[in-house]
Amino acid sequence: MNETEKFLKLEQELKPYIHLLGQAADVIINENVSKYPIFVVHQQELAMGIALIEANPPKMYWSVNASTLEEFVTKNLVFEEKVKDFMSTYKNPETHLCLFVLSELGAQFIFIPR
Repeated sequence: MNETEKFLKLEQELKPYIHLLGQAADVIINENVSKYPIFVVHQQELAMGIALIEANPPKMYWSVNASTLEEFVTKNLVFEEKVKDFMSTYKNPETHLCLFVLSELGAQFIFIPR
């Protein structure tokens, strides 16, 4: 399975949860927690953000935690000098969800439509 196939599979697995993730993004923004919600998608134990979805094979192999750009900066996952670059590539949270995917391919930011 190549990288594109893996992300298409991930997107398929997340499809039933898009509405929930969108609601979580809206709460993060509307409660002035952050203008930059980030959903950490992972398959291992992770002490970051707030757990929203627990992996539940065979339907869902991924867990999802809600986080923010600010937490990523605090944990040095996005360096202070890169914050402006990140903000400029961040897509409108009303139309897209920002995912930080931790997999055997490494760690990547991807944006998927809501």
